[in-house]
Amino acid sequence: MRRLSTLDWIALILLIIGGLNWLLVGLFSFDLVAAIFGELSLISRIIYILVGLAALYTLYLATRIGRTEAP
Repeated sequence: MRRLSTLDWIALILLIIGGLNWLLVGLFSFDLVAAIFGELSLISRIIYILVGLAALYTLYLATRIGRTEAP
């Protein structure tokens, strides 16, 4: 089995953070990123962009793992 690189782990962690934030938004209408950094502040926007890029990268990672794990 192939080991995950540092970039893989960073992407997965960002994806988990983004998923938990969406869970809070869905359950309680509470955006943790906006609460901490401000509604659509530059930092909030950067975090949202990084989470989105992490999601795209994780799609690539999943296909890469799927190809290497296939019999």
